[in-house]
Amino acid sequence: MSREIILYIATSVDGFIAKENDDLQWLEEAEGEGDAGYSDMYQSIDTIIMGKRTYDYVVDHIESFPYSDKKCYVFTTSQSGENEHVEFVNEDVVAFTKKLREQEGSKIWMVGGAGILDAFMKEQLIDELIITVTPHLLGSGIPMFKGNNPYQDLKLVNTQRYGQMVQMHYKVKKEAK
Repeated sequence: MSREIILYIATSVDGFIAKENDDLQWLEEAEGEGDAGYSDMYQSIDTIIMGKRTYDYVVDHIESFPYSDKKCYVFTTSQSGENEHVEFVNEDVVAFTKKLREQEGSKIWMVGGAGILDAFMKEQLIDELIITVTPHLLGSGIPMFKGNNPYQDLKLVNTQRYGQMVQMHYKVKKEAK
């Protein structure tokens, strides 16, 4: 059985995950409640995938690396090797992830960014989407989904309100082969 990949992400009402300059201040100011299901999602995974820009943002804006207890892969062309928290990967993200899915383990969290998410959507690699909508209209920025993605049928698992935010939890319906 193939490991599942989760997208757990926040977006503005108009579908942006960040402003053009990667600014997430609007997200930090959102009036939420509790941890918006983060702890439950985080306990269900053992592996994290992210791009270099996302990694740089985390390192620059969070005091201590928040994922040190998980296997963390950062996809980049500018670094190689590893540090105390992550392994830098210079391979094709889709090919690498397909191999990773076949290894023993729990679910995989695709943290970001938009380029990796777009590649995963085009290859239909996301199994579960947990999308939290914040009460903002950004008008422009980095869109959650780019165009020309294949059609996928989703099953709504749950909706939850966290203060001024609403979370939708979907599973991708897999076609019988």
